Amino acid sequence: MAPTLALVGATGAVGTVMIDIINGRESVPWGEIRLIASARSAGKKIMVRGEERTVVELSPEAFDGVDVAMFDVPDEVSAEWAPVAAARGAVAVDNSGAFRMDDEVPLVVPEVNSGEVGNRPKGIIANPNCTTLSMMAALGALHREFELTELVVASYQAASGAGQGGIDRLHAELEAVAGKGLGSKAGDVREALEAAGLPLADSPFAGTPLALNVVPSAGSYKGDGWYSEELKVRNESRKILGIPGLKVSATCVRVPVVTTHSLAVHATFAREVTVDAAHKVFDAQPSIVLIDDPDNGRFPSPADVVGGDPTYVGRVRQALDFPNTLDFFVCGDNLRKGAALNTYEVAEQVIATL
Repeated sequence: MAPTLALVGATGAVGTVMIDIINGRESVPWGEIRLIASARSAGKKIMVRGEERTVVELSPEAFDGVDVAMFDVPDEVSAEWAPVAAARGAVAVDNSGAFRMDDEVPLVVPEVNSGEVGNRPKGIIANPNCTTLSMMAALGALHREFELTELVVASYQAASGAGQGGIDRLHAELEAVAGKGLGSKAGDVREALEAAGLPLADSPFAGTPLALNVVPSAGSYKGDGWYSEELKVRNESRKILGIPGLKVSATCVRVPVVTTHSLAVHATFAREVTVDAAHKVFDAQPSIVLIDDPDNGRFPSPADVVGGDPTYVGRVRQALDFPNTLDFFVCGDNLRKGAALNTYEVAEQVIATL
């Protein structure tokens, strides 16, 4: 009998992308695909693999008979309901931050540590933060060959990383400032947004304009100068790669891009590494697309990557003045590989362990 898959948060931003991924696959291993959401969304009709399915309300009974439950919901919802799903016999694959650093919950990227899928004492598997995940296929492949020892990252994160509210805010700000020649003096973008009825106090971007601007913070402030997104990069990279003592420093920046995170990566290794060797490693990975032709100005950018499943890598170069170190640029659609696709790939791998 084919297993049953549940998607919790089916009507949200990531849940919608998840359904697109399921609909786009040639075949799936599932019998029933059950859509679950809040009471507000219950009763909605959504087409999944050519069949109209009705969204059911989140409840303990919604998990009866479910083999794998994917969660694309806020942290507090996952924290409450993923254990309920597990208690009902489902394996919960959670895309929130509720369980990522739990020692009894594996944090899985299939290209890097798929062997951890079967190690789930709580019946829960966590999906990494989209920023960490965007570079993990590339770093995991390099680590296997050259042994990663230090990592410095600057991220350029899309508005969609802040949810639908972030997308809506960026669109509204761009409309408010478009064609007005703003940005030549301090305060003019802020004034334009206030005049358009977009008070910065309502912005999800730290009370700072995102249109015609970059915001050097992402997530919530955690003290000592660090924001949550930066600490996630450090802690999650260590756990996924299995390097507890990995030296990591990150600066996370929000940029006026709707979807697709980018990262400038500075990675140091225990063994000698060259650009040619790194190219060979990247070329051998089916989930990585290497676009690296500096003579002709060819490299990945968010506008070229959005909507794609792979990790895109370019600008690979030997770091000046730093031995055994590479600098490179990574782009990944944060709603697909950064969230929905990785969660779904883990769910498919779970089936082999049941």
